Amino acid sequence: MKRKTWIITGVAVLAFGGVLSLFEDEPDKATAEPKPSASAPAKPDEKPSAEPSKPTGIPSPNAAQTGALILALYAVEPGLVPEEDRAVDRARNVCLDITGGKDAATVQRNAKSRFEGGTVPSLTDDQAADIVTAVKSSFCK
Repeated sequence: MKRKTWIITGVAVLAFGGVLSLFEDEPDKATAEPKPSASAPAKPDEKPSAEPSKPTGIPSPNAAQTGALILALYAVEPGLVPEEDRAVDRARNVCLDITGGKDAATVQRNAKSRFEGGTVPSLTDDQAADIVTAVKSSFCK
């Protein structure tokens, strides 16, 4: 009887994994740019980028802007930046709200919810407004 239970459990796990894989995002092959081959010469009008571009379309700060952002967030609340990469990712999403035309109240509310938790269990509305200001002043123009 135990063997039958293990087999049924295994089949259920595989089926569940298959269902979950249906919800994964796959890159759109029709719109993906072909990668240049090593033997193909680069086009003369193309310039290599200093930083790899983000395929998501979310604005991303350069190194100097990242430094300014981290300092500004630290001034709002030191607990906002224990992991700089995470803080930058959250700030990029705040910038996406700004550039996406969301109203100021929504941008501030979303910023508050993105940065709350973990080392900062709660933020005031003024701190959320300061986060939005930090994002705008550092890289999100």
